[in-house]
Amino acid sequence: MRLAPNHKISGGRILSHHLPKGSSRLKLTLRHAANAIGQLKEGILADFFKRISYKKGRAVAINALARKLAVIMWNMITKGQAYSPPTTYLCLDEKRKLGIVKRIQKTAAKFDLKPDDLGYATI
Repeated sequence: MRLAPNHKISGGRILSHHLPKGSSRLKLTLRHAANAIGQLKEGILADFFKRISYKKGRAVAINALARKLAVIMWNMITKGQAYSPPTTYLCLDEKRKLGIVKRIQKTAAKFDLKPDDLGYATI
């Protein structure tokens, strides 16, 4: 379906990577579905879309989510099982909160800020 990246590797280095040219009806359908999922407020696939979109842009996120949908569909068809979203995933709230707290603490230490300087009280 031409959704997977085409890595050209020489000597362990990636020389170029891009989606190959060409299209199919299924690819277009999956891209439309990925775009619709990207407009949702919450959900595991919507969080995946937002994370990729923030890092690399909306067009790349649409392709990445379309490929993820294709993999999900392929696994459902070949294994004959219903899709069950992963229970431990990178976008879960606890991991995200811990990362944000660590980043804020690191920034505060870098600028030698204390809680009184920021105007909030600690418990």
